[in-house]
Amino acid sequence: MRISNYVTEHLERTPATGWRDRDAPPPGGVSIWGRADSELVGQSRALAEVLAQVEMVAPTDSTVLIVGETGTGKELLARALHNFSSRREQPFVKVNCAAIPGGLLESELFGHERGAFTSAVSQRIGRFELAHPGTLFLDEVGDIPLELQPKLLRVLQEQEFERLGSARTLHVDVRVVAATHRDLVQMVENHEFRGDLYYRLNVFPIMVPPLRDRREDVSLLAWHFVRKYSQRMNKSINHIPEETTEALNRYHWPGNIRELQNVMERAVILTRGSTLNLPAEKLERAHAVNHPNRCLTLREAEREHILRTLDETEWVIGGAHGAAARLGVPRTSLIYRMQKLGIPGRRAMYLACAQSRAMARLGPRA
Repeated sequence: MRISNYVTEHLERTPATGWRDRDAPPPGGVSIWGRADSELVGQSRALAEVLAQVEMVAPTDSTVLIVGETGTGKELLARALHNFSSRREQPFVKVNCAAIPGGLLESELFGHERGAFTSAVSQRIGRFELAHPGTLFLDEVGDIPLELQPKLLRVLQEQEFERLGSARTLHVDVRVVAATHRDLVQMVENHEFRGDLYYRLNVFPIMVPPLRDRREDVSLLAWHFVRKYSQRMNKSINHIPEETTEALNRYHWPGNIRELQNVMERAVILTRGSTLNLPAEKLERAHAVNHPNRCLTLREAEREHILRTLDETEWVIGGAHGAAARLGVPRTSLIYRMQKLGIPGRRAMYLACAQSRAMARLGPRA
């Protein structure tokens, strides 16, 4: 079953009320894998748009750049790209570029020969070799040091490299998926990231929406995590109070899905009966701590204003009643500002998703 079909067929809204169900999540809950351990869960249009992009690019070997805030599930999307590609039976290798010191990252990616440097007491196979002929996921690619970026650019373009301490050129067949929470365009302008590498990585960009832009998914994700941790801790929790659900939906979730997961795990630990124990006032206090009437930066204020206007116009940009007219700017100027601020064209992608579903239902033409 195609990704967009599976998700967009479940776009019915689920009321944010208390649930009591012993065996199943609330109606309309979606997991693209159809497995209890999947955390790509939701019924929002924002998620459907992202999965439509995954469906379009997964069968190809094109490089994909996943951009989004920390905790939005970028690694899960990278795995989806691999699992729905022709390389699904091959290795999926991941490396967190921010977690490895710059001096060791080259050896980690490309390997080294014995004696290449002081502590190289044996030969080491790099991640590119380990990923052959599958997928290599470069998480936090914006943290790769400038001096290493030309070698990464070469392997992306030519699929060849040399291990540290070796003159022998190695050839690999690896599909690269990169991810970052940083603004690579701004980094290029600041000469902190190579422009040629950025353009090579940015063949097919996917913008992952933050959880605050997927409000209709909060309740489904909360229930998903309750079931997951209830089973793990051998508990039977089958009710989330209505006031708790409302508090979850009001909260801003600066840590996105990862924060929600941690909150629900803690709540399951504290729960002794069948009703989830998560006092709403705890989330209210957390919201006050995370947002103590702070002033937005000019960039943040502009982004929020454009998003509100787009929501009011149902993401219609042009025309007499479109967002550009309301904001008093030309349509092309608004599109340029949206691109600079990292605002995806949600409406266009949702229409693409719906068209893909319609084509799948029609089937191949005679």
